[in-house]
Amino acid sequence: MAASPFRPALELMVQYARYHRDRRNIATHFVGIPLIVFAIGVLLARAQFGLGSLQTNGAWLLWALSTIWYLTRRNLMLGLATSLVNAVLMALAEPLAAGSVGSWLAWGIGSFVLGWIIQFVGHYYEGKKPAFVDDLVGLLVGPMFVVGEALFALGWGAGLLAEIERRAGPTHLRDLAHPAA
Repeated sequence: MAASPFRPALELMVQYARYHRDRRNIATHFVGIPLIVFAIGVLLARAQFGLGSLQTNGAWLLWALSTIWYLTRRNLMLGLATSLVNAVLMALAEPLAAGSVGSWLAWGIGSFVLGWIIQFVGHYYEGKKPAFVDDLVGLLVGPMFVVGEALFALGWGAGLLAEIERRAGPTHLRDLAHPAA
């Protein structure tokens, strides 16, 4: 049974990290997850919504709802950074929804499928299934994890990274000749 989706960022990041310790898997997520978020933006941007003079599309509606979730995980910097990255991906995706149906679907479905292929290659290196298989909230945590990893590489969040590594273990390169632990 999955735990509450309303856990703090630290708990979510630790749980996600337990499925992502191989550095090759983490590297694939830097490509696969943004592609998937971008693809969702492309596919949802075509759905228009309005309430009076307020008009938006499905991509921005999903972005707004996910931003509320990210900003309430008790790590404001991580929530803001994740929301900003997702906003950039939505902004890049939006113009592609205005094209022909064929172009829209090619970009949306093509990016989505390619993103997942890259994700599954990463999990081959990891030797473990993706985190969302056990807890669907992993689909929201993935973008936060990638943004967190980028911030850690830039020197932000040393305490958060240390606590994640204390609980989930350090990153490594798994020997593919041996089963995953």
